[in-house]
Amino acid sequence: MINRVHLTRQSILDGTARAALPIDPALAWSDEQILASLDHTLAAAPPGDIWLFAYGSLMWNPCIEVVERIGVTVQGWHRSYCLWSKIGRGTPSKPGLMLALDRGGRCHGIALRVRREDARAELEVVWRREMVAGSYHPRWVSAVSPAGRLTAIAFTMNRTHPNYAGRLTDEEIAHVIATARGRFGTCAEYLFDTHRHLVEIGLVDPRIARLVRRVQGLVSEPQSKP
Repeated sequence: MINRVHLTRQSILDGTARAALPIDPALAWSDEQILASLDHTLAAAPPGDIWLFAYGSLMWNPCIEVVERIGVTVQGWHRSYCLWSKIGRGTPSKPGLMLALDRGGRCHGIALRVRREDARAELEVVWRREMVAGSYHPRWVSAVSPAGRLTAIAFTMNRTHPNYAGRLTDEEIAHVIATARGRFGTCAEYLFDTHRHLVEIGLVDPRIARLVRRVQGLVSEPQSKP
């Protein structure tokens, strides 16, 4: 039985969320590394408020103060189940899969606007959540909205990271998602929430929709008896 930990602003800031995740010491980032990465990224920020590109759980549970949300498309990157999760949505013996941005294609998601004067404090919450093991390369990307073009921070996959899963088939991904769970919940919940929030804002990700159908079929199948 895995005791669930709820990911909230408070649990991130007080260290409860991180303490619940037994990260491999060889991969864990120190506070100094996390904050240095944040400061390096913000040093390249364009003028004005800060935009953050959300394509997974940041869409429905950002844990930060946001003053605006708009649907956007990012070219040159696609939403991919290419990150093994051995703690949050899986275990070391039965890893789950999480979303990251991998190279190529395009990705529909949500741009979250954070006030410039609040950006350092708010984005520290995001960095402490996303960069605990250095799985991502935070970078500035160009995003297109109905109102025009904007520049946003995006967490793209660090392909040199040991947890990079590479290219998997839909069948392989669906099997993992249907069976994996960790301290933050099941992979199936994560998939269904992603799909639901995309649909709610009128965005479509065909592969996510296909995976939803596959996983729904797998989780509804009767379990074989030992």
